[in-house]
Amino acid sequence: MKGRILFIAGLGVGYVLGTRAGRERYEQIAAVAGRLWGSPAVQKQVEHVEEFVRDKAPDVAEFAGETVKKVVGAATGRGSTAAARSAAAKKAAATRRANAARSQSDD
Repeated sequence: MKGRILFIAGLGVGYVLGTRAGRERYEQIAAVAGRLWGSPAVQKQVEHVEEFVRDKAPDVAEFAGETVKKVVGAATGRGSTAAARSAAAKKAAATRRANAARSQSDD
């Protein structure tokens, strides 16, 4: 689904940039795109995606941080004991950040 949306968006952008129909056709396309973007159905999906990203961002950050530590530990020859000791503290910090972000977005 994501690939199809990106493909259609790419077609639209390519057509707008490559068209020889002139400014009038560009204005028509831009107006349709603006109405589409502003439609309640599209905005509802945008809100769902924003909420999903807010919910998953701390998990992604934690995963990325742990992965970087493992890679650096493997590259330097050090074990991942330091990462294991601080994993609980980092998870708690990520949870606090996520809760703070949620409470800010609720305001």
